[in-house]
Amino acid sequence: MDFSYNPEEIERDAQQYWLENKSFEVVEDPNKEKYYCLCMFPYPSGKLHMGHVRNYTIGDVISRYQRMQGKNVLQPMGWDAFGLPAENAAIANRVPPARWTYENIEYMKGQLKRLGFAYDWTRELATCQPDYYRWEQWLFTRLYEKGIAYKALAEVNWDPVEESVLANEQVIDGRGWRSGAKVERRQIPHWFLRITDYAEELLACLDDLPGWPESVKTMQRNWIGRSEGLEIDFAIDGEGEPLRIFTTRPDTIFGATFMAVAADHPLAQRAASRDAEIAAFVDECRRGGFKEADVETMEKKGRPLGVDAINPYNGERIPVWVANFVLMGYGTGAVMAVPAHDERDHAFATRFELPIRQVIAPADGTEVDVQAAAWTDKENMVTVNSGEFSGLDFKTAFDRIAAAAEAGGFGARRVNYRLRDWGLSRQRYWGCPVPMIEREGGDPVAVPEDQLPVVLPEDVTVQGGGSPLKQIAEFVNTVDPETGQPARRDTDTFDTFVESSWYYARFACADNDAAMLDERANYWLPVDQYIGGIEHAILHLLYARFFHKLMRDEALVTSDEPFTNLLTQGMVLAETYYREGESGKKLYFAPDEVDVERDETGRVALARLKADGEPVEIGRMESMSKSKRNGVDPEAMIERYGADTVRLFMMFAAPPEQSLEWNDNAVAGSHRFLRRYHELVQRQREFLGPVLAADPACARAAGVADDECRRLRGVLHGMLDKVNRDFAKFQFNTVVAACMELVNHLEKFDGRKPLDSGHGAHEDRVLVMAEAVSVLTRVLAPVVPHVTHAAWQGLGIDTPLIDAPWPAVDDGALVSDRVKLVVQVNGKRRAEIEVAADASRDDIVAAALADEAVARHVDGATPRKSIVVPGRLVNVVI
Repeated sequence: MDFSYNPEEIERDAQQYWLENKSFEVVEDPNKEKYYCLCMFPYPSGKLHMGHVRNYTIGDVISRYQRMQGKNVLQPMGWDAFGLPAENAAIANRVPPARWTYENIEYMKGQLKRLGFAYDWTRELATCQPDYYRWEQWLFTRLYEKGIAYKALAEVNWDPVEESVLANEQVIDGRGWRSGAKVERRQIPHWFLRITDYAEELLACLDDLPGWPESVKTMQRNWIGRSEGLEIDFAIDGEGEPLRIFTTRPDTIFGATFMAVAADHPLAQRAASRDAEIAAFVDECRRGGFKEADVETMEKKGRPLGVDAINPYNGERIPVWVANFVLMGYGTGAVMAVPAHDERDHAFATRFELPIRQVIAPADGTEVDVQAAAWTDKENMVTVNSGEFSGLDFKTAFDRIAAAAEAGGFGARRVNYRLRDWGLSRQRYWGCPVPMIEREGGDPVAVPEDQLPVVLPEDVTVQGGGSPLKQIAEFVNTVDPETGQPARRDTDTFDTFVESSWYYARFACADNDAAMLDERANYWLPVDQYIGGIEHAILHLLYARFFHKLMRDEALVTSDEPFTNLLTQGMVLAETYYREGESGKKLYFAPDEVDVERDETGRVALARLKADGEPVEIGRMESMSKSKRNGVDPEAMIERYGADTVRLFMMFAAPPEQSLEWNDNAVAGSHRFLRRYHELVQRQREFLGPVLAADPACARAAGVADDECRRLRGVLHGMLDKVNRDFAKFQFNTVVAACMELVNHLEKFDGRKPLDSGHGAHEDRVLVMAEAVSVLTRVLAPVVPHVTHAAWQGLGIDTPLIDAPWPAVDDGALVSDRVKLVVQVNGKRRAEIEVAADASRDDIVAAALADEAVARHVDGATPRKSIVVPGRLVNVVI
């Protein structure tokens, strides 16, 4: 009889069944508990990579498991389709970005279907389609009316050759990635959303997300960056407006020996108009970085402006400098510098020989040398050299200095945030058009609702040199909706984070062409389980939380947060192979260009280039990437082993939150296990089919009397009890390991042969084998849905496996009348014995001493004592 495992045929038939029966299409059901599982949707780059496969397999396993728990499960899929990569690919291939994107979507959709993911494809969406982005345009116009959306100047990377804005990633060593021109800092009009209005709520609500990793919540807390401090005005000689600063360390204000302002601060601008050297320095700053990360690493430079600020507490004159480490977009664009107690200020003061004055000291009287290094502690300190405020701890000094500022009218307590308003307009083509019109006088007006969507022209070839929208007259030229006068459309497009900030909600009602969301959103939201990489911890996840609150305040949703639980999966790593090039640059080789020899652990011990037979270097495990050429094509793995094998390996190789190391031998091992499982079911199908067709759970197995059968039931339900705990913790690797161990037991039980009908306990053996196969098949079903679907059908069970209930643990089977105990001699393991569960201590010791291996190590000596740990071990001391 042919029991061979043919994954191509099995997977094709299962997927066809699911398609014909609309197995994963779901509707709202108020009588069932809902479960919404969502993986971060992909960018349609052309092909899936193994990181995608791992992410989406995790989500599919969870979804299928929850369905077997009796829940109404939604698992949708769509495409994060706008963005710069499409423009770059379009330029390289000389095709419109839309065509490139839609072709990629079709190809990747086919790949996802081949993997058997249980998606409701009727809800599919692509963010580049007008029926999707029209609703974010609609919401933006509402936010504009409320004052949450506004236009202001913003600094950008400007390529003077291409006459376009560059993303930070496109600036390489200060030059445009394509033109090579030196990038400039420019201020241009930008659209913003007032995310800072929600800063306190975004921070506070993190405490209401126990299902999120603490690491992600910490990253968001730090990004929002709440700080309590004092805003203080310093009068400036010859200036009407004071210099306003914010400080969280007012206790150090008597140590301020210089002030620093940003290059774009009005004080610096006025000084630059009078002084050519300052003007040159300001221009140099404009060409430098303007992000916090840039400022942290750049060399600190500055120039004195020739004006002094007056310390309002003691009247001291403090020189004002312009410095490249102060950013106009952060805080007030000015800082109070205290070199003795701030490391950055100390380095700057040392370089430019500015005074360093100590004003706080250790509370225990220990001396510190602030000329050598800044001393920054605020927990165990006392103020010194601070006039009437000397001798105070941090909190007392803070309170008294703040009170003096408020009484004198030159300062006030403030809560500040590191978070800045979200600049969401881009001077790019492939994105959602900003739904605004510019009147003749330059004032903006929102596009009326009945004229939405503003459709992005798709038959456009991008050639570089700025957005082509500006040259499309039929797009740009329009009329003022209020006056009917000629006007121009805004040619900016939204940051692609806008599209990914609300897609999860649109999945609930993707077919609604009359509203952004409807009542179905409140049925499904919040998402019960969200899955994606930790690299999205700040921007995407923070923006999605913000957008959810915007939608709530528009009465579109009733919940406060979009995602109840968050799982951040680890990366997929693979070996790298390379040689050092002549220039010292590493030349990487793809796995199919190299012959390898592996050690007993499966690690590569030796690698040779196929082309010349000479050795190549074996690099460390790194994330799969094009640059390292260490990617493994999922399509090739599916062709070779089948989708179930790829899925099984992804779940078995590592827990979801940890990095997974790719191992070809382990993939082959996963395939061998599926073949063994398939053959096990097939060889017993004749006996098990009639039993399971009548009762898929095989409840009669609980009554078996045969000792061997009862022991097997104990193993089976012990495994199931552990698997239940592991599934709850997403420890799918140990779930798979338990299934592999169970197959070992079942193969030992049946001797890898059809059950012998001549065996005295044949009926008991059939019943317990039927129960075991039923449990095993249902436990494996979320991980390897195709081969288990085939097995379930082949056993003649009418209920589809996807709708079968999760198996229940029989607590009675966990109670055994026999127990196994480890036997030690002088603390070293020597044997294992089996005794009655209710055996006395003397009987246990006697059984241990009677064991042949124990007797050999005791060697006739009289034991000094014997220690019995019930249910675990016996230690014979001689």
